[in-house]
Amino acid sequence: MSTRADYRRASRALDAANFFLADVRDGLGPYLAIYLLTDQQWDEARIGVVMSVAALAGIVAQTPAGALIDATRAKRLIMALCAILITTASLLLPLFPSFWPVAISQGIAHTAGVVFPPALAAISLGIVGHRALTARIGRNETFNHAGNAVAASVAGLGAYAFGPNVVFYLLSFMSLASLASILFIPESAIDHDRARGLHEAEACGRHDQPSGLSILLTCRPLLVFAICVVLFHLSNAAMLPLVGQKLALQDKNMGTSLMSACIVAAQIVMVPFAMLVGATADRWGHKRFFLAALLILPIRGALYTLSDNPFWLVGVQLLDGVGAGIFGAIFPVIVADLMRNTGRFNVAQGAIITAQSLGAALSTTLAGLVVVGAGYSTAFLTLGAIAALGAVVCVFTLPETRQIAHTTPPPRGTTALPASAIAAE
Repeated sequence: MSTRADYRRASRALDAANFFLADVRDGLGPYLAIYLLTDQQWDEARIGVVMSVAALAGIVAQTPAGALIDATRAKRLIMALCAILITTASLLLPLFPSFWPVAISQGIAHTAGVVFPPALAAISLGIVGHRALTARIGRNETFNHAGNAVAASVAGLGAYAFGPNVVFYLLSFMSLASLASILFIPESAIDHDRARGLHEAEACGRHDQPSGLSILLTCRPLLVFAICVVLFHLSNAAMLPLVGQKLALQDKNMGTSLMSACIVAAQIVMVPFAMLVGATADRWGHKRFFLAALLILPIRGALYTLSDNPFWLVGVQLLDGVGAGIFGAIFPVIVADLMRNTGRFNVAQGAIITAQSLGAALSTTLAGLVVVGAGYSTAFLTLGAIAALGAVVCVFTLPETRQIAHTTPPPRGTTALPASAIAAE
């Protein structure tokens, strides 16, 4: 049985896990492009291809990872093992810097990293329930962005003083701290039925069986949301690596430090916007926040083309904090809305993250090829146009999901109306 003390301990441990996993869950992240460009002298197209190969390896694991989180009660153990795997794969990279070892090691890191988003959202839902989920996800993202900002600041200062390889030591420390945080979450505080989206049935005194996996293909709003998410990440994923490459080409020695400045600037902005989503999205509407995240990207892409000045590029990167801060906080909330009472919350997250990972993987390849063929400005404008298309799709085809979250639980002995049917009304 969960006690109030378990709940408080779980809340603090979730805060810490989100903070420390911020640096671990993405492995080397954008620093990989700088490391390969400056230390290994790879060209932009080759960097884009290896990053896409690694991302595609992770895509294969996305939906199975969500299904695993739905099915297992060993969520904490799985997260701990994946943190160890990501760190090990990343630390081996300097020892084997040729194409295929880099692609394979980063593929392993991406495959392990796909576990964290559904696992953190599932544990959060299992602890607080749906009514408090928006606020809890907002809090998760606040600590996640704070962790990213601190890690990027340390990486930037450390790289300036000791060289770019300092990011490997930072990753090791954050991994150990994340392991302790994950294991500090009390198992008794997690309701595993509620964590997969069966909490309404429990409130009615029964435990429904999960819906069939066909819900992933028959829920029209979920499919529309998946398309919008693909377009968001097809536009967004390559922007920061491209900025990092431009900065590194201007000053090789300052490339990592300037990239850290970009990350810190964005992460600082993400914190208040994640808090804003958590505090107001249930009143203002979930679709409105998602649309705002999409609309930021065309503006950001256009502004990058106006100047190569490092201070300008870092300043424009603040807009990434607005878009990504909103997206990270609203994404699991919308999926939970659409999958309420289906028991498929986490596998749906995995399926949508599969879609977004596909967009992100193609983004880096597309951007690299456009840069080689037409230059950086054309690449930024192309990425912005893709996000503008996503905004059009969102406006005209995605319903507001907030009313799905607030539907009344079905009476005892009746079958819950599928989310797709509610959204279609």
